[in-house]
Amino acid sequence: MTPERFDIYDDQQNWIGTSLRSEVHAKGYWHRSFHCWIVRDEGEQRLVLFQRRRDIKDTFPGCYDITAAGHLTAGEQLQDASRELEEELGVNAPFEALTYLLTATQQLQGEVRGVPFVDREFSAVYGLCLNQPLEAYVLQPSEVDSLYEVPLDDLLALFRSEIDVIQATGVQTQPLTEPERIVREIRATDFVPHGTAYYMDVLEALYHVPKD
Repeated sequence: MTPERFDIYDDQQNWIGTSLRSEVHAKGYWHRSFHCWIVRDEGEQRLVLFQRRRDIKDTFPGCYDITAAGHLTAGEQLQDASRELEEELGVNAPFEALTYLLTATQQLQGEVRGVPFVDREFSAVYGLCLNQPLEAYVLQPSEVDSLYEVPLDDLLALFRSEIDVIQATGVQTQPLTEPERIVREIRATDFVPHGTAYYMDVLEALYHVPKD
């Protein structure tokens, strides 16, 4: 399998070359990523979906995160990166169906299994309203541990520190088994630390994503 290469940039988003994924995170090179948050409407209530990352991930394993996201590999454009929806969730949605929300500039760092990383990203963030049940999603075993949904009002209140915990319903698919419904109590600190401002700005924007 050919190692992944990313386009890398300076802090003004000027392209400066390409580098291996492992080097990008080891040396903290700026690179580009695609984020997509999915919502669905249930009566007057809007729900937001998010995933739990696999424990084997090289950054933020086991944390709750964006519904679907991924890095742009060398030469890719945002239209190409929307493949993450199909790869991670089995969703075949044209790029034109996505609603642009914002672009986030993020610098995250941590250590996984003794290996430090610095993740500097220019992230284009999109929203999609898709009115289907959790069981209809096909989770990518190598990337996604489980998929959850919660009222958008509740998740926003969590990041506003108006409440301390939310109760989310999810599905966890193991190979050769049917999706199994699970319920988890989740705190803001259980999410990838994209920053409170990121979560609040994105979640507020998700109210304006057009209905399916």
